[in-house]
Amino acid sequence: MTRAASQKHAAEYLYPPLDPYDQRVLPVSGGHRIYVEQCGNPQGIPVVVLHGGPGGGCSPAMRRYFDPDTYRIVLFDQRGCGRSRPHASVEQNTTWDLVDDIEAIRTTLEIDAWDVFGGSWGATLALIYGQTHPDRVTHLILRGVFLMTDAELDWFYGGGAAQFWPDVWKRFVNLIPEEERGDLIAAYNKRLFSGNMMEETRYARAWSAWENALASIHSEGLTGESPAEYARAFARLENHYFLNKGFLDEDGQILRDLPRLADVPITIVQGRFDMICPPAGAWQIAEALPQTDLRMIPLAGHALSESGISAELVRVMDRLRYGRRPSN
Repeated sequence: MTRAASQKHAAEYLYPPLDPYDQRVLPVSGGHRIYVEQCGNPQGIPVVVLHGGPGGGCSPAMRRYFDPDTYRIVLFDQRGCGRSRPHASVEQNTTWDLVDDIEAIRTTLEIDAWDVFGGSWGATLALIYGQTHPDRVTHLILRGVFLMTDAELDWFYGGGAAQFWPDVWKRFVNLIPEEERGDLIAAYNKRLFSGNMMEETRYARAWSAWENALASIHSEGLTGESPAEYARAFARLENHYFLNKGFLDEDGQILRDLPRLADVPITIVQGRFDMICPPAGAWQIAEALPQTDLRMIPLAGHALSESGISAELVRVMDRLRYGRRPSN
């Protein structure tokens, strides 16, 4: 990619905005109700989009990475966030509940197998879903790989990334008493679930600001405040999942179970300078699974909205449409 191309706005690489042809709320276990939408071609190649966070919710821009004449695009808000209800709830909200939800959506929509497209936490969930239901995945398309390991959590919440962003880190840490700073995930958990809405919102915005500031190589540590409702759901859900180590059986479980994906094609788009999910995780997958096509994007960080990331993801999905027929 030329320097001029890398400086184009990400939206210039995307397909035009489009509206869903189907929107519904799907009741699932634990009293949760999941917002689901479909866009594009109802007879097209099915692809499900897994958003990040946990707690990020899907956005209209996520519809635009796929040729709408070719793909049947399925998006949904995971438990507790976006348009799913109850909002910001962590009750019966685990990785395995989300895997079950994905299967419930697939069977409800009568899709036999589909491409799974996910970034950041969405990549984590895509890998776990693929390891649980490899026969239902036609291709994994991952961006900003996160393997839910202790090392990755320590990097981001234990001072690793702080070596590059000490000024932003100070703002994140200074809200916590010094004696609690040895475990910032637990310290923030106490405040994000205090029962005091004002306190929860204050710490949710601080939690979200730390991550947002490091998302793009173009952000320069900017920490603009997220809307209160969004920040509270995002921070509570993400913290809940990280405190519980993704509800996995052991550290490194995703790496342990990579052989289950031996027959699944995988494409990874990874920012070389991703400060939230360093490239080592993507590299480990590519080393373990020879069928992996790893595309390292120079001068790119973590965010889906980065121009180099967006351009490559559209290019990948355009390439994958050729010579394929719908799987439903």
